[in-house]
Amino acid sequence: MDSGAVLITGGSRGIGAAVARRLGQSGRAICVSYRADAESARAVVAEVTASGGEAIAVQADMSRPDDIERLFSIVDTKLGRLGGLVNNVGVLEKQCRVDEMDAARLHRIMTTNVIGYFVCARHAVRRMSTAYGGVGGAIVNVSSAASRVGSPGEYVDYAASKGAVDTLTIGLAREVAGEGIRVNAVRPGFIDTDIHASGGDPGRVARLAPGLPMRRGGRPAEVAAAIAWLLSEDASYVTGSFIDLAGGK
Repeated sequence: MDSGAVLITGGSRGIGAAVARRLGQSGRAICVSYRADAESARAVVAEVTASGGEAIAVQADMSRPDDIERLFSIVDTKLGRLGGLVNNVGVLEKQCRVDEMDAARLHRIMTTNVIGYFVCARHAVRRMSTAYGGVGGAIVNVSSAASRVGSPGEYVDYAASKGAVDTLTIGLAREVAGEGIRVNAVRPGFIDTDIHASGGDPGRVARLAPGLPMRRGGRPAEVAAAIAWLLSEDASYVTGSFIDLAGGK
């Protein structure tokens, strides 16, 4: 059963914001979490509510387990039963080779991109699983095409974190398939969001687009459409699966 509120981590911008807009229009109650950009988060909430939907924004750092616990508790109180989780938040750092990466950088990447996903999944399962008295739900993990290609010379650490997300998706899907929870992932690539600026290459999508089979970068709304489908009853027999959205790469 895929009704109920949906929590979108990292929902203030990019793919997360696009998911919030799409789900809000379909009548799902939405919680948008954000780490620092309160203004953007409030703008997303305003868009959803203006279209007749219900939405809240909650500040939470996905590298901090206490913040995650507080986030889920607020969803419980303000939106009621949790029916969906979109593990979307992700960080990367400046492009470099593996032999230039230090342990502090690796810790920052893995704490948010891997441990944060696991902790959020744990809280979601405890609310949605029939083994805990829940009525089911769906989890969508936002991985990346990087998990398949490795991102050499750019972000091998980010790619490795998304490889871990792929493994989490497969393992968790099989753990909870009999408890009313479906777990799937999308693997976007070359999507026009500001994450590339975080890596020091804001023009990355435009630069690489001519080399993609589709000759263009992707839009956040295109990824959001796939996530919305995976959360919906239309995908009721889909679990442990991946949708690649990388222009054919």
